[in-house]
Amino acid sequence: MKRIALFLATNIAIVLVLGISLRILGVERILDEQGVGLDINSLLIFAAVFGFGGSLISLAISKWTAKRFTGAQVIETPRNAAETWLHNTVRRQAELAGIGMPEVAIYDSPDINAFATGMSRNNALVAVSTGLLASMSKDEAEAVLGHEVSHVANGDMVTLALIQGVVNTFVIFMSRVIGHVVDRVIFKVERGHGPAFWITAIIAEILLGILASIIVMWFSRRREFHADAGGARLAGRQKMIAALERLKTSVQQPHLPDQLAAFGINGGLGAGLKRLFMTHPPLDERIAALKQLNL
Repeated sequence: MKRIALFLATNIAIVLVLGISLRILGVERILDEQGVGLDINSLLIFAAVFGFGGSLISLAISKWTAKRFTGAQVIETPRNAAETWLHNTVRRQAELAGIGMPEVAIYDSPDINAFATGMSRNNALVAVSTGLLASMSKDEAEAVLGHEVSHVANGDMVTLALIQGVVNTFVIFMSRVIGHVVDRVIFKVERGHGPAFWITAIIAEILLGILASIIVMWFSRRREFHADAGGARLAGRQKMIAALERLKTSVQQPHLPDQLAAFGINGGLGAGLKRLFMTHPPLDERIAALKQLNL
């Protein structure tokens, strides 16, 4: 539940910042109807500004956020053989995938993990943990890098941001419609909006946000299969399977910040209802999919 809470908190925080800004500028007054109706068109535009604005801001600052939250150090000039290999491997895979060279970074963490993020295919960051470099063979690490480069090549960061924008828009729109109905029908407020509108809208936004996040997490799990397939094409099927098998034997649970969890190679474990909120499918399912993959 901590991951769900932090995931929602990140989106809500950005939405609140936009909301306060628009409220100060007087934009939100267009929704404060003086009669008993609700301006659906204005509300939809308002919700879209909120929903997509927050999501696109998150995408725009994703590289900066990733570096700050993980302490990732970008390799400007390789200082040793490991950094040289890492930099050269990402460069080769980026060329094969047809994308611009991503920034390559290492962050200090004992867990075996890596992630990719960035605004576009040609403006991305690929980072690996020190735990991954210490625990995986070069073949396994190469497959993980291929997986992350494939995320970039597939445009997963942009697509996920757009999906998040759509669900944010839906949540904001519906929560205010629900708040308006409660305000007018139950509390009989005839002019403007009373406290019931704001309280109901906030509660509805939280509940709808949890339900909407199931859609986002479903997409996140689906794209992991595509990134695994991409990693298999760039590094080899057996290397990709070996990397996932290595993750299965790891006793460390992933500790990526929740804003980056969906972009890591390792998503942890989950079952039952918790599975609906997992960013990654179970490793056994990913391995089985790779074995059936036609390359």
